[in-house]
Amino acid sequence: MTVRLEVPASGTSVGQITTAVESSGGSVTGLDVTASGHEKLRIDVTVAATSTAHADEIVEKLRGIEGVHLGKVSDRTFLMHLGGKIEMASKHPIRNRDDLSMVYTPGVARVCMAIAENPEDARRLTIKRNSVAVVTDGSAVLGLGNIGPKAALPVMEGKAALFKRFAGIDAWPLCLDTQDTDAIVEIVKAIAPGFAGINLEDISAPRCFEIEARLREALDIPVFHDDQHGTAIVVLAALTNALRVVEKSIGDVRVVMSGAGAAGTAILKLLIAAGVKHAVVADIHGVVHAARPDLVDAGPETALRWIADNTNPEGITGTLKEAVRDADVFIGVSAPTSWAARTSPRWPTARSSSPWPTPTPRSSPASPARPPPSSPPAAPTSPTRSTTSWSSRESSAACWTPSPAPSTPT
Repeated sequence: MTVRLEVPASGTSVGQITTAVESSGGSVTGLDVTASGHEKLRIDVTVAATSTAHADEIVEKLRGIEGVHLGKVSDRTFLMHLGGKIEMASKHPIRNRDDLSMVYTPGVARVCMAIAENPEDARRLTIKRNSVAVVTDGSAVLGLGNIGPKAALPVMEGKAALFKRFAGIDAWPLCLDTQDTDAIVEIVKAIAPGFAGINLEDISAPRCFEIEARLREALDIPVFHDDQHGTAIVVLAALTNALRVVEKSIGDVRVVMSGAGAAGTAILKLLIAAGVKHAVVADIHGVVHAARPDLVDAGPETALRWIADNTNPEGITGTLKEAVRDADVFIGVSAPTSWAARTSPRWPTARSSSPWPTPTPRSSPASPARPPPSSPPAAPTSPTRSTTSWSSRESSAACWTPSPAPSTPT
């Protein structure tokens, strides 16, 4: 946050401000004098706080300094979002009538007719070849749940910004005001001609599996479900590095995973394709196994049935606590409360843990659970937090730029 203060123009004011912030557990990251006089200084103090409640505590501490007048308090994150985070920009300046006649009518008509005669030229003569639709229905946004399309828009804007920054791809947020599977499929099919790829984002399971499968079947452009395949790419990369640290082969380790949703299923499929032979998965109902009552009559096309048929060769039953006891690797993509000290009180030295939910981290430096030494690194600003943006450059550039051929999940 940034706090505007008016303080006496004495030599002790700045010291009092920094002391007040640090005594409340905050950090002063910037001090900018915006106005000065013989008696008063106007200072913008930028402070790093751990939460909204912590920020409020720091503000009250600053308010209590004698002679200091508290002005506006600004949340820097909200300031960054004012008016949105992305915009459309023209690649060519429109300086005069001649420019206008080529950018728009009448000159544009010749380009339109060229594409009408040869539709493949749309990739060469329009933005299509570098455009991706970021599509959501707001039903499973981060760890926030079903918050709807309007509340999902800041996340989609952020993902579009990451596409541009790290892959040079123009991504456009499309937040759909429907959670009907058929409607979503038809809408995306209808807008597909203007894009080189479709990035499905934050759509709840199990609908996301059907939507992705139907769009892959119907469209001639790549369809990428970020929550599945983006997460899986990041986890496999982290696990590869962690196993190098402990000098183990991916085919020899026993992997236990908490979470059998969209991300968990995709991670599992990619890990098996990469060589994992021993995997056990647990969800809210316990360890997934073929004899579990809720899976006996499940069709072979369901994600849980696939997991039951392709994991847990030992037939382990019970809870996550039992499953994780002899694990070499733990991967957490479920609710934060699933990862607790009581679940794994002590890890042997040569084991790896990846407890990675968003937006709330599952564990932190203050957590009673002590992770193993080869825990993969988390996002820069948060402990044990994963983000699929790590895979944006490689996956998007590889899938969408070279050709219109569909991508393959694994």
